[in-house]
Formats: sequence, structure tokens, C-alpha cells
Amino acid sequence: MPSGFFALFDDIATLMDDVATMGKVATKKTAGILGDDLAVNAEKATGFLSSRELPVIWAITKGSFLNKLIILPLIFILSAFASWAVIPLLMIGGLYLSYEGVEKIYEYFFPHTNSFHHTETNSFSKDEILKIEKDKIKSAIITDFILSLEIVIIALSTVTDKPLSIQIPVLIVVAILATVGVYGIVALIVRMDDMGYSLIKKGEKYKKKFLSKIGLFLVAALPWVIKILSVVGTLAMLLVAGGIFVHNFHQLHDWLHFIPSILGELLVGIVIGFIVLGFVKIGLLIKKLITA
Repeated sequence: MPSGFFALFDDIATLMDDVATMGKVATKKTAGILGDDLAVNAEKATGFLSSRELPVIWAITKGSFLNKLIILPLIFILSAFASWAVIPLLMIGGLYLSYEGVEKIYEYFFPHTNSFHHTETNSFSKDEILKIEKDKIKSAIITDFILSLEIVIIALSTVTDKPLSIQIPVLIVVAILATVGVYGIVALIVRMDDMGYSLIKKGEKYKKKFLSKIGLFLVAALPWVIKILSVVGTLAMLLVAGGIFVHNFHQLHDWLHFIPSILGELLVGIVIGFIVLGFVKIGLLIKKLITA
């Protein structure tokens, strides 16, 4: 009997070692899109009142965990019984991401009359602010779903030749790390100013000038970080979307072979985004004419 227990422990140790090894491989392969995920979600989690930032991030984080709970079983089922459906799902996600990215560019040049800005909250009622907040949370969770789907599929590609006893824990580990890591960093970013003010107070209290300088730097840097993340997040969505189409349509890859791959993916994301935006605008115009 003791030898049986030792054999069981040995099997468990071997399994955990395999999971750890393949988890490292999967994490490395998804590192690029995890960076995109961070930029996109950090941009989407900004622009709220200071008192609402952490509750909003927590709401998006819970939505992200729910996304993973939906995606993981779905991917395993599709991989086992309908592997042909995985690519079309990615394509639909690519269309949404490209639209989201281009819509932001369009809105920058042609802003909506009801566009929300962090500095204009006084002009909105409490109900209007809560509605805008809910809309941004919903948009962030939808975008997270698409990026999470891409992350899980890429992670799955690293363990397709492994048994389910390896695939399942590896994808769970990657999904948890992606959620906790991304939104933990997002929370730190959006609270930079509060950390800065805290350091300034401590610097003044204990007469530590270097603490005050660090605090002032964090406070001054936050608006720039948010602006940079807004740009990077938009580019990330377009790059991820363009990459989905370029990697799954060999004709596109062949047509764009003469330019760097990153520029080709960005170009494809922009073009597809404007096409989708055009259809959306036409649809809204038709709806407006019908309801007029």
C-alpha cells in the first residue's frame, strides 16, 4: 500500500511538472497579446471619477473571469467536436476589434455630441454618469472576451498534442494569470495619482524630498500615461484584428509580403475597421429613416 501512495505522488509530481513546463511555453507564446490586452483594458478602465475607478476595474475583472468560464469549456468542446468553428469565431472577434479601433479614430476627428470626458462630469446627472459607466464596462467586457478567446486559442495551440490532463490545467493557469496580471497592473496604473499624493504627504510629513519628487512625478505622469495607453490600446486592437485576418488568409499575407508584418497587420485592421464602420453607419441611417 505505501508503495502505491508513493507511485501516486510520483505521478502527481510528474503531471504538475509537465503542467508547469507547458504553462511557461503557453505564457511565452501569449505574451504579445497579453501586452495588447493590458493596453486595451487600461485604456478602457480610465476616464472615470477617482472614487469609481477601483469599483469599475473590479466589475470588469469579474466580467473577465466570467468570460474565461464561458470560453474554456467552449474551446474544449469546439476543439473536440467542431474544430472548424474556432477560426470563424476568431474572425467575428477580429471584425469587432477592428471596428472598435477605427471607431475611436473616427470619433477623435468627428466627436459625438454626447462624448464623455473625465473633466466634464459636472455637466452630467448622476444617472447619466452611471449609464456611461455601465456602457464602458459592458464594452470593456466584450473586448476582453474577444482578446481572452485569442489568448486561450494561442495557449491551446501549444498543447494540442498533449492529453486533456495537461491541456485543462495549462489553459486554466494561463487564463487566471492573464486576468489577475492584466487587471492588477491596470489597477496600479489608474491609481498612480493617489499613490503620488500619498507619497507627497509622507515626504512633507517626514521631510523626505525624494518621496515628494516621486509623488509629484506620478501625479504629473498619469495624464500622459492615460493618453499613451489610449493610443496604444487603439493600435493594439487594430493589430490584433489585422493579425487574425492576415494569419488566417494566406492571400493577405502574400499581398503584404513587401512591407513589415506589423505594418501589414495594422493596415488590414484599419481597412476592415472602416468597412465595418461604413456598414454600421449605413445601418444606423436606414434605421433612422425607417423610424422617422
